[in-house]
Amino acid sequence: MFQRILVPSDGSDLSAVAENAAIAFAQVCGSELVALSVVPPEPVVLSAEGALVTGGTGTDVLLAQAEAHVGRVAAAAAKAGVACETLTSYGDSPAEKIVEAAQRAGCDLVFMASHGRRGLSRLIAGSVTQHVLAYSTVPVMVYRPQDQAQGRRRD
Repeated sequence: MFQRILVPSDGSDLSAVAENAAIAFAQVCGSELVALSVVPPEPVVLSAEGALVTGGTGTDVLLAQAEAHVGRVAAAAAKAGVACETLTSYGDSPAEKIVEAAQRAGCDLVFMASHGRRGLSRLIAGSVTQHVLAYSTVPVMVYRPQDQAQGRRRD
């Protein structure tokens, strides 16, 4: 069936639910996981004085957070007896980085959550999942928690 499954993690509660589902799926399939977290660039804004300033979080802090996300997935996978490789990537398009990582890591499935945004919030925020579905060269399994699947909003 599936040998290597890419599991993107953004650290959100919804992502954590999907990660646990991916681990359970990997157990059943006898698959290994590749956990990925994408580090976004710091936002740059124009100050009142005309200088460009960053958001102040720092790339090192964001990278540490991303490593913590994939580390959490790897620990949960190990506890379940599932092998898990961890990756972090830096870029302004998480969808592109997910598609690239799936190809580079030799994954044959992407297992990810969907926030299920609709209307104006979807128009503004876009959909990482939709972009991955459109551009991935491997199958994408979109996990929707039970309450979302029944039409109730989580976000």
